[in-house]
Amino acid sequence: MLHYAKPLAQLVGELEKLPGIGPKSAQRMAFYLLRVPTEEARKLADAILEVKEKIGFCKECYNFTDKEVCDICSDPRRDASFMCVVAEPRDLIAMDKTNEYRGLYHVLQGVISPQDGIMPDMLRIRELFPRISRLGVKEVILATNPTVEGEATALYLAQRLKPAGLKVTRIAHGLPAGGDLDYADQATLISALNWRREM
Repeated sequence: MLHYAKPLAQLVGELEKLPGIGPKSAQRMAFYLLRVPTEEARKLADAILEVKEKIGFCKECYNFTDKEVCDICSDPRRDASFMCVVAEPRDLIAMDKTNEYRGLYHVLQGVISPQDGIMPDMLRIRELFPRISRLGVKEVILATNPTVEGEATALYLAQRLKPAGLKVTRIAHGLPAGGDLDYADQATLISALNWRREM
């Protein structure tokens, strides 16, 4: 960054901190921002500041929202007998985009990962149990990623939820629609076999 003017080097450095953005992408973005009209750059800066100032957590499910209670939790058409537990707000969005699930959600704000210093008491697990009881939830769907941490989190939750007499299910993992067997890794194929269903 020795060849950049100081403000440009600072912008490239800040853009590099974004997830998935390497030095070349950060440089491309910075040069793009230099070319756009000042008003366009100001809109981007204002949008970033506004999201930081106005977005918080729903007091019910811990999804991101600009209200005290998010639109999903306040929707009377949602079936409160189902609770889908996800790790992050982006997982909630992915699940809800299917338009197949019409229950409620609970966002853990992460997964159990002892090697990263993330223990169960650091997640939104404590808030899950009274909510399930208050709403009369009958089935809890565990929808964490099929990673070591995601599986550990799902197992931990299942062990805590089952003694309460709740039906606890786990989303299936396997081949994506339109996927080819020869491109799938071994873990995906094993998962697809284990979670097969009768036709």
